[in-house]
Amino acid sequence: MEKLKGKYETVFVVNAELGDEKVEELAAKFKGMITDNATDVETDEWGKRRLAYPIEDVNDGYYVVMRYTADRDFPAELERVFHITEGILRCMTVTVGE
Repeated sequence: MEKLKGKYETVFVVNAELGDEKVEELAAKFKGMITDNATDVETDEWGKRRLAYPIEDVNDGYYVVMRYTADRDFPAELERVFHITEGILRCMTVTVGE
């Protein structure tokens, strides 16, 4: 039986105070994870932006938005990895209307 697929949009913010090299490394890690587990991947890097309010005394973040189609259990695993990765300030995954 084929697994059910869904369309998702994930936004994540990397701590920009880590330095350009570490920010790019973290962004590439998650872009790769999504690309390996999803299809129809679209990436929109907003880059370094000032946060609306400080998070953990950090004022700047590196924003990445990704849209993709994946198995319905993948977003939960992605969120789990976001939450245990140091350097990720915020993340959010939403289901996109069919």
